[in-house]
Amino acid sequence: MSSILFEKKESIALITLNRPEKFNAFDRAMALLLQSILDDCASDKNIRAIYLTGTGKAFCAGQDLGELVGENPPGFDVILSEHYNPIITRIRNIQKPVVCAVNGVAAGAGANIALCCDIVVAATSASFIQAFSKIGLIPDSGGTFTLPRLVGFQKASALMMLGDKISATEAERMGMIFKVFTDENFTEDSFKIAQTLAQMPTKSLAYTKLALNASLNNSLEAQLKKEDELQFLAAHTKDFNEGVQSFIEKRPPLFTGE
Repeated sequence: MSSILFEKKESIALITLNRPEKFNAFDRAMALLLQSILDDCASDKNIRAIYLTGTGKAFCAGQDLGELVGENPPGFDVILSEHYNPIITRIRNIQKPVVCAVNGVAAGAGANIALCCDIVVAATSASFIQAFSKIGLIPDSGGTFTLPRLVGFQKASALMMLGDKISATEAERMGMIFKVFTDENFTEDSFKIAQTLAQMPTKSLAYTKLALNASLNNSLEAQLKKEDELQFLAAHTKDFNEGVQSFIEKRPPLFTGE
């Protein structure tokens, strides 16, 4: 059985981490497969939103530690440069919105992969833990970049050093994630977000993502220039024309992603 399930539903790529017996922890094959799937999503014009979730009790427990003690285990230079860092950069650079639906515990690299997505929601029973300090490591997979920007420097420092488990409700309260849904309605409610995004002006969302990425390092002046550049591109899309026309005609817009 594949370690990742992949299907196209409407205009949505549904990606499900599928090693429930390992709490969806990554080994090399799984990490490379996710990269390949994300590349397919990036090149497929019919995909307008991506929905990432997990099977079983966990979203993702991070690295499969069993891989580190087998024969010829990969070093962390390989694990980061070939496994996790390429996943993070693909998620941030793909010009389509990525919804992460955290169905259970998200730990270590699993938590940081979730947090780098564009919209992160969680089931009530889900939790987040920066588990690295528990085994003598530092947070990776972009965690030291992303988490302080979500919750603030002091809170991120404490979460990373102490390795406390944070409930989904607390994660929402501190701004780590967007929203929490009840376990009973989680799949339906979280998937509705991807469905909404898939019907929106895809290029506009992509340009918004590019602007947000740039804002992490830009000065105000540089960011204003970036907005000017991207707004020019957005204003020359078919969806912008459709948006204006539908407003004038007082009807719902029919965006095509072009």
